[in-house]
Amino acid sequence: MRTLPLDRVYQLIEPGPVVLVATSQRGTPNVMTMSWHMMVEFTPPQIACIVSNRNHSFTALRRIKECVIAIPPAAFAKTVVAIGNCSGADTDKFATLGIATRPARHVEAPLLPDCFANLECRVVDTRMVSAYCMFVLEVVHAWIDPERRDAKTIHHQGWGRFAVDGRTIRLASDKA
Repeated sequence: MRTLPLDRVYQLIEPGPVVLVATSQRGTPNVMTMSWHMMVEFTPPQIACIVSNRNHSFTALRRIKECVIAIPPAAFAKTVVAIGNCSGADTDKFATLGIATRPARHVEAPLLPDCFANLECRVVDTRMVSAYCMFVLEVVHAWIDPERRDAKTIHHQGWGRFAVDGRTIRLASDKA
């Protein structure tokens, strides 16, 4: 064993796939890349996420209190990185990167049909925003592309490195 610098710990604990968070403020949509999120409840589904207060999306999420979390396939990885490498404060990411949108059913933020799943969310808890920039979102509608339901996801490992999820194994469980 050897010492690991503390600024590298997050590379070991990344919780899940890289996702895209779409917001809309005053009719102007934006999208950001996010990998700091986790499930916190099953029914109704709730997701906690960290959105830095230095991000353009933070203001929209705090003010409008709704978003779409879109789960991109690994084939969309270059666009996901490009989204994360610019700011919606000075870039129309949809026009610049050619990102398709569709209207959502319950929120103003757009669905991203290039992603295999889209979760319409509303902010239900902001008690941790001031201290940790952590929002708790409740999924109010979920969409999946049945033709791509087994799409591979990407997982951020830090400093431009990503893993693509691998094969699926099934083990006995009391739950279906």
